[in-house]
Amino acid sequence: MREERPHLETLAVHAGSAVDAATGAVTPAIHLSTTFERDADGSYPHGYVYTRGGNPNRNALEEALAALQGGAEAAGFASGSAAAAAVLRSVEPGDHVLVPRELYHGIRKLIDGALRPWGLQAEAVDMTDVAAVAAAWRPETRLVWVETPSNPLLSITDVAAVAELAHERGARVAVDATWTPPGVADPLALGADVVVHATTKYLSGHSDVLGGAVVTARVDEAWRRVRFLQQNEGAVPSPFDCWLVLRGIRTLPYRMRAHTEGAARVAAFLAGRPEVARVYYPGLADHPGHELAARQMRGFGGMLSFRVAAGSAAAMAVAARLRLFTRATSLGGVESLAEHRASIEGPGTTTPDDLLRLSIGLEHPDDLIADLAQALAS
Repeated sequence: MREERPHLETLAVHAGSAVDAATGAVTPAIHLSTTFERDADGSYPHGYVYTRGGNPNRNALEEALAALQGGAEAAGFASGSAAAAAVLRSVEPGDHVLVPRELYHGIRKLIDGALRPWGLQAEAVDMTDVAAVAAAWRPETRLVWVETPSNPLLSITDVAAVAELAHERGARVAVDATWTPPGVADPLALGADVVVHATTKYLSGHSDVLGGAVVTARVDEAWRRVRFLQQNEGAVPSPFDCWLVLRGIRTLPYRMRAHTEGAARVAAFLAGRPEVARVYYPGLADHPGHELAARQMRGFGGMLSFRVAAGSAAAMAVAARLRLFTRATSLGGVESLAEHRASIEGPGTTTPDDLLRLSIGLEHPDDLIADLAQALAS
């Protein structure tokens, strides 16, 4: 009889964590050592050689991430960008990769500045249109990169349909699930081959650590390439960073419920304001991806964007008048953040210049709504 998988809340508390056998400590220790003792016979009895290749804190975090995501293995990285780079270079130079037109600008910069010169052929398509994905296909297409909801317009991609198309044609699918951590979406169950996270965001949840991770559905040649790049290029998180992310994971399911509830209430408020031209949140019934998001997500997440009807200058003025929201980049922390994305992304951005992106924190939604109301009305 197959053992029943624990609930997410239970996995979040216990995966990667165990009572220390030597001391009885309930909280894991931080192992800062960069090197580990070798036995007289040349072996490493505890399984660790050098912390770039493996460390108890990183192994614990990877164990927890694989368990939460339902994957075979996970690999921790020093940033979400490093994690993404390893996946995008799990193909060969000259291979073709499809990416969404609505793509996090950091990944776009990475592709254009580093991966195209390396030999990657990357093509942007409307990832919300499976027919468009199929039409852009080439014989050398080896990977499809999915970001759903997209940043910052929150468009929704049908992960299962894209995965079915890719697998029929011998390619893999990677999903950037930074905005949809375990408990919000399950890309591997929908057919994705790997999931990428910036653990900086919801997984750590406190805006105090930089990190990334890749979780794989299976151990195959592409995964071994990701692991090789992790261990040999050395873009690995520090033991303390791993410890911080693992600590954050313990409260992840409960934090995500509050983020999602708050975002839904803020989105509904903004949708009724005359100063707001449009709200981008898949939890709203008029969002074009609402029904698809309801099928492939459990809750609609803690991120939303809106456009200020009076234009770019008015949007900047609204952001400046906010009191509870901090004007800062990033997302997924306990504090609510607001940012004018176009000015963050800089020249070449496709983001509307009247758009503000909100990361809804754990403050009471009524207080956040009151803050937005005064900023919009002033």
